[in-house]
Amino acid sequence: LQQTQHKNNPTMLTKFESKSARVKGLAFHPVRPWICASLHNGVIQLWDYRVGTVIDRFEEHDGPVRGVDFHLHEPLIVTGGDDYKIKVWDYKLRRCLFTLLGHLDYIRTVQFHPNATQFPWILSASDDQTLRLWDFHKRSCLSVLTGHNHYVMCAAFHPSEDLIVSASLDQTVRVWDTTGLRKKQLGGTGGADGGFPGMMDAQNGNRGGGQSAAAATALNVQAELFGTNDVVVKYVLEGHDRGVNWAAFHPTLPLLASAADDRQVKLWRMSETKAWEVDTLRGHANNVSCCLFHPKQELVVSNSEDRSIRVWDVSKRVGVQTFRREGDRFWILAAHRSQNLLAAGHDSGMIVFKLERERPASAHGPGDKVYYVRGRELFCHDYARATGGSSGVDVPIASLRRVGQQAQTDGIGSGPRFLSYNMHNPTEGNILVCSEVDGGCYELITFSLTNTGGSVTDGKRGSCLGPGVFLGRNRFAVLDRVKREIVVKNLNNETTKRVSAPVPNVDCLYDGGASGRIILRADDRAVLFEVQSRRVIGELTAPKIKNVVWSPDGTKVALLCKYGVVIANRQLEQLCSISDTVRIKSGAWDVSPSGGTSSNLFIYTTLHHVKYCLPTGDTGTIRTLDNPIYATRVVKDQLFCLDREARSRVISIDTTEARFKLALVNKKYGQVMHMVKHSRLCGRAIVAYLQSKGFPEVALHFVRDPQTRFRLALACGNIEAAMESAFSLEQQQGLDGKARDVWGELGSEALRQGNHQVVEMSYQRKKDFDRLSFLYMLTGDSEKLRKMLKISNMRNDIMGRYHNGLLLGDAAERVAVLEASGNLPLAYISAKLHGLEDVAERIKVAIETQEGSVEGLMDKVSVGTKKGGRLLQPPTPIVRAGNWPTLEIKKTTLEDLSAGDAGDEYEEEEAAVPVSADSGAVDTAWDDDLQGDADIGGADDDFDMGDDMGWGDDDGLDDLGDFGEEAKAAPVDEMAGLHEISDDAGFQMPPAGRPPAGCWAATSSHAADHMAAGGASSAMQLLHRQIAASDFSNLKGSMLGCYLGSTVSLPGIPGSGSIIVPLMRNDASGHPGNDSLPRTSSTMRTLVAGVRQGYRFFQTGKFNDAKNAFTEVLSQIPLTVTDSRAEANEMKEMLEVCREYITAIRIKGSMAEAVADPVRSTELAAYFTHCNLQPMHLLLALRSAMGTSFKHKNFILAASFARRLLELPDMKSERNADLRMKATKVLQKSEQMARNEHTLNYNENAAFTIDCKDFVPIYTGDECVKCSYCGSTYKGSEMKGQVCVTDGFCTIGVETIGLVTGN
Repeated sequence: LQQTQHKNNPTMLTKFESKSARVKGLAFHPVRPWICASLHNGVIQLWDYRVGTVIDRFEEHDGPVRGVDFHLHEPLIVTGGDDYKIKVWDYKLRRCLFTLLGHLDYIRTVQFHPNATQFPWILSASDDQTLRLWDFHKRSCLSVLTGHNHYVMCAAFHPSEDLIVSASLDQTVRVWDTTGLRKKQLGGTGGADGGFPGMMDAQNGNRGGGQSAAAATALNVQAELFGTNDVVVKYVLEGHDRGVNWAAFHPTLPLLASAADDRQVKLWRMSETKAWEVDTLRGHANNVSCCLFHPKQELVVSNSEDRSIRVWDVSKRVGVQTFRREGDRFWILAAHRSQNLLAAGHDSGMIVFKLERERPASAHGPGDKVYYVRGRELFCHDYARATGGSSGVDVPIASLRRVGQQAQTDGIGSGPRFLSYNMHNPTEGNILVCSEVDGGCYELITFSLTNTGGSVTDGKRGSCLGPGVFLGRNRFAVLDRVKREIVVKNLNNETTKRVSAPVPNVDCLYDGGASGRIILRADDRAVLFEVQSRRVIGELTAPKIKNVVWSPDGTKVALLCKYGVVIANRQLEQLCSISDTVRIKSGAWDVSPSGGTSSNLFIYTTLHHVKYCLPTGDTGTIRTLDNPIYATRVVKDQLFCLDREARSRVISIDTTEARFKLALVNKKYGQVMHMVKHSRLCGRAIVAYLQSKGFPEVALHFVRDPQTRFRLALACGNIEAAMESAFSLEQQQGLDGKARDVWGELGSEALRQGNHQVVEMSYQRKKDFDRLSFLYMLTGDSEKLRKMLKISNMRNDIMGRYHNGLLLGDAAERVAVLEASGNLPLAYISAKLHGLEDVAERIKVAIETQEGSVEGLMDKVSVGTKKGGRLLQPPTPIVRAGNWPTLEIKKTTLEDLSAGDAGDEYEEEEAAVPVSADSGAVDTAWDDDLQGDADIGGADDDFDMGDDMGWGDDDGLDDLGDFGEEAKAAPVDEMAGLHEISDDAGFQMPPAGRPPAGCWAATSSHAADHMAAGGASSAMQLLHRQIAASDFSNLKGSMLGCYLGSTVSLPGIPGSGSIIVPLMRNDASGHPGNDSLPRTSSTMRTLVAGVRQGYRFFQTGKFNDAKNAFTEVLSQIPLTVTDSRAEANEMKEMLEVCREYITAIRIKGSMAEAVADPVRSTELAAYFTHCNLQPMHLLLALRSAMGTSFKHKNFILAASFARRLLELPDMKSERNADLRMKATKVLQKSEQMARNEHTLNYNENAAFTIDCKDFVPIYTGDECVKCSYCGSTYKGSEMKGQVCVTDGFCTIGVETIGLVTGN
């Protein structure tokens, strides 16, 4: 939508735009962000204009639908169309409820009564020259309003009085009085008490009290034929020269506006007895379709078939804004009842828009003050002077003068947009008031801080683009709106310096957080710039920045974007970035003096929510909002803000969840446990958060659901809590499949910890007899193993009996099982081998009875050899005890802190628990840290994820496993220990050690280390994120080399497998541990050897071999780890060398293909010399280019190459004497000829890079895309998203962090 500028008016603020058939009717929902549009093709669309989606469609009308309206309270929509029908729809049921028939021609408009709860009326206007009033409860016609003698184009109720206005093509506007009908509907009281509040009580008679049914029927017939006198014409307004298309009431004043085909908008005033024309607004160039009064400002908005929307000042009666749309005529306007929103329908859809932004201009002052503008006054709001029930005191500072005609009209964006307060000047107050009037301007206001409002210096003005920024005590900077330069001025408004912006397309300045610094907004970037030294300090990507909010201590900054928040440190290095689905409105940092949230908790508001964000990236929703607000200050659980009327408000918020997450991140575990016990923390989100951060034991304190508690207990290894939850689940679900799965999971975790008593109970409840037998064999419990044998006998489980006999070493039992199962030959062999001669004889008789024979059976078993039969006995268990031995058990940090609330209680409990010397030393250190928790929080001002907060290496958070007391020895009864579960459910078993591969992947962010650990998926993900690798076929060899080269295989003892031993690269100074990292097969030495080999091949003309060598180095570099910054820089130089040589070799190949084309071969020879080669190789390239150019008679170019060749240092040596003489002759001959035979795409005087695909020059300023790994450049954007030609595995045009060289 384009705008005709009236003295540089701001453009229309479009909130939503739809594409559809011609829109003929519009209606805003009174509460929800919905708009209903009726279309010329008969469809009715229900849109959510906040998110831009169609909620529903209604398609029962035949032909165009011109009128639509929402009911104020019920889920009803009324529509009227060219099929003569009025339909009432229920949008919750998504269907038409009923149809009202009676009109004889097209229906133009329909409307519910403003007080439709008391008066269930619908008003309709039709081309049959009548208006009709309908009762939609009774579904009948109440009254027919006749009087117009042409089409009635619109009709509308007065918002508060008993009046109706109608406009017709008979060139008149009629105002109707509905007092009689209202009294008739009230049933005879006639009093104003039961009527529509504010209605005129012009008649006191009772028109409907005692009429009979027959009389009522007669009146209805009369109403259908001739109309009634229940509704009478009050005024007939004549003045338009052509048909009137629209008429509308003012919401509060006795005014009317009408729009007509004579291209005019007229204003009318009404009194009790008459109405008259006030003025005519001229400016439209075609029929005026619609007009209305702005609901909040003294403005009239009209639209027309001349493809424009015009805004008129009612008091001055002049046009102040015009918005044009190319190719689309406007037909309809609608205004929201309570919000500052308008909508317009046109030939190809509709738009929802505002005339001005509603964010009040405000700025933080010193201490507890905020400055803001309300109307035309500048106020200071002092929070320090807050009393009960108020947020503070408003102190007026100055009245703001508005310069220019357009600035005198309120409601069209003429007010101040930005405020900037000078925080660098402690002696007086300086405020820059910036607005968008006349393209952008500022006013500098100076006032005394001691006598606020008493001594205000007259404002100094100037032009600017966007907000101004104070740089120091007596300096401020604005952006020149023409040259986009940074203009520095003193407080006398005198220009002292002009500084060019360091980046192009700068369109806004923001505060830089320190003296002399500013943040520049350029495209989708934010640049931190120091004006004095003219250097860029930091830069980050932030799309559509709207505002910048610095933390109170100046260490962090929040960049508020249109749909997100980016938090960075003072050097503009990004800490986190979050995105939202709706627009961000405002934000403020917490300034609470205690609690550790100051400058670490950022509260921001959207259209309907208050949310929080932490520098770690954690976010959450705090509460909902009825109306948008603009946050100015956050103290504990109070949010101070301004509403859209610039009134200060205080809103209660609950930041418990945010403070809990912040304490957990900052390792303030005492505060964490206090909040767990005394705050209301609940919900799956908190549980999932604690699990993701590795603190499932914290969630155990407040989760009550048995299933969730069971999962959490398993996650933190708390067997006792898991058992408790398993019993609860068993009682709820019974012994079905799900309950058995629970016991199976519990048994697996107990087995991992070595608690075989819990494993035994789990297998018993799961009835897993095979595992139970094996467990008894491992623990050496022969007595219970014999019981399992009896159970197998009772269950007739043949395999179970055999296995139990095998585990017991009971040969007789095994022979009996084989005999019982019918395997007599096997039973005979087994009995003979084990020396059971009597049993063998008996089995022999049984075999012979069955006409069998035992001859030859024993020959099948070679006794005495390795493969022969032998006696099988179960292994002897190492320890026969109630439970297996475990390591010394310690408490986790959080569980230890949960033992007591106060330091004294904590000390008493620790004194009562006997501990070893080592654990006692650790506990003492923890106890000291707990007492000094407040000091720790105060000292750690900067948010540092790496700081251990003084807890030392033994804080227990590096590996949250099972730390608990050593389990007590169980009695002989295997179940007795299970009935004596300790009340202290906070003890855990120690965790198993981590395999080296797990340490490598967790410690390093280098792809080579992940690949060495066997994590091919994570290695490929890292390469994809870091260098945009997408085709890993070229990297396969290097990746497999990393994996195979990180370990060595040692042969074990006879009969066992080989031992895989990891090779470490950082174990020279200490024992291997969690920080160990693997050796990699590719080193800097191999890379250097590869590059040298490529040089040798290139020198001898073996270009294919050279290309393969450099390509191999390119594939090895991403998987090579450097040990120092010098090696990292050397590796990056190798990367550039490989790229240049591969490009040069490919150009050489293209030269051979283009030998028949003199122009292309000369161009390629010239480009060949611009590859960054070694001097000896550059000499060869220049010699080739000189010869090619001279041969094709491009003498100017040949002379250039000859000069470059002669300037090389190697040309002075004797071995190049012949080449030097030849170059001298070529130069002499070329200077004589001094012409180029061909026009070449080559400019030796301009700097350029070479397109690595098409081999054409890319000059400075040309559009191009790059490979984020090797840096190959490609002209235009065609190659974006494709694989790089040079390296063969990275995607072009993806912005990444680049090559990671070390860990």
